[in-house]
Amino acid sequence: MAVPIAVLDCDLLLYGRGHRTLDRFKLEDVTDEYLMSMYGFPRQFIYYLVDLLGASLSRPTQRSRAISPETQILAALGFYTSGSFQTRMGDAIGISQASMSRCVANVTEALVERASQFIHFPEDEASMQSLKDDFYSLAGIPGVLGVVDCTHVAIKAPNAEDLSYVNRKGLHSLNCLMVCDARGVLLSVETHCPGSLQDCTVLQQAALTSQFEAGLHKDGWLLGDSSFFLRTWLMTPLHIPETPAEYRYNMAHSATHNIIERTFRTIRSRFRCLDGSKGTLQYSPEKSSHIILACCVLHNISLEHGLDVWSTPATGQMEQLEEEYEQMESMDSEAYNIRQELLLTHFS
Repeated sequence: MAVPIAVLDCDLLLYGRGHRTLDRFKLEDVTDEYLMSMYGFPRQFIYYLVDLLGASLSRPTQRSRAISPETQILAALGFYTSGSFQTRMGDAIGISQASMSRCVANVTEALVERASQFIHFPEDEASMQSLKDDFYSLAGIPGVLGVVDCTHVAIKAPNAEDLSYVNRKGLHSLNCLMVCDARGVLLSVETHCPGSLQDCTVLQQAALTSQFEAGLHKDGWLLGDSSFFLRTWLMTPLHIPETPAEYRYNMAHSATHNIIERTFRTIRSRFRCLDGSKGTLQYSPEKSSHIILACCVLHNISLEHGLDVWSTPATGQMEQLEEEYEQMESMDSEAYNIRQELLLTHFS
C-alpha cells in the first residue's frame, strides 16, 4: 500500500499560513551587545533599515511574505557580517536555514535597488569643493575628487568551461572597482567584472570613465595607482621618480591613495562574507555581484550613522586575491603635462 508523503515547510509548521508575521524574535527583548555580536550593527541602525526597506520586504508576491521585514533584515545582516548561514542564527530569530537564504536574497535586492541613493558623487559645487578640501588636507594634492582602485572578491566557479572569472592567481573572483572620498564614503562602485580582467580594463569599461571623459566632473581628478593609465582626470604616481619634487609628489600620492586601501579593509572586516574567511561566495557571479553592492550600500549608510571607526585588516582569501600589475605609463601628452604642472606648482 502506497503511503502519501507530504513535503513540509518548517516555518509553516512553527508559525502557520497566511499573512501572519514571524514575531518570535523581538529587538526590544535583547541587549545592544547581543545585536552587535550577532548582527554587527546597533539597534537604531537596524530600526533605520526596517524603515528604509520595509515596504520592499513586505511585497505580497515574495515567498517570504510571512516573515517580517525586521526578521529578514536580521537574517541578511547575520549573513553579511558572518559569511555563513549559521543554524544558531536561524534558531535565534525563529526561521529555517532555507528561509534565511530567501531573506538574504530579498534584502540584497532591496539594497541594490537603492544603491544610487547612497553611492554617488555629490552634485552641487559646494560639496565638490568640500571633497577637494578634505583630500588636500591629507597630503597637499589639490583637485582630488576621489581615490580609485580595484579589489577581488572570491566566488565559486560558475562552471568548468568559463575561465573568464579566473584571476592571475588561479582563483575565481569578481574584480570590483570602487572610488571613495577622504572619509571612506564610496562615491562609485562597479562589482560585476570577471576576475580575469586587469584593473585598467575594468576602469576602461566602467561607467565612471564615460562620465569623466564627457566632462561630467570638471576641474578635478581621481587618484589611481600604477595599475591604471595616466589620464587628464586620473593622476597616477611616477614610475621612476628622480627629482625631489617627484619624490614628494609620489609620497603625497601614496598617503592620499591609502584611503581606498583602508576602506577595503573596513568593508572586508565588517562584512565577512566578502573576506574569504568562511569560503567563497556560493552564488552565481550576478548574485555575488549584488551581495557585494549591497554590502557597499550598508557601508555608506553606516558612515552616515557615525559608524566610521577604521577597522583592522581582515585575514582570509580575499586578502590573498589582491594582484600586482606592471607599472602603466600613458602616452597621453595632455595628461602628462597636467601632472608636470601639478609637480611644478605644488611640490617643487
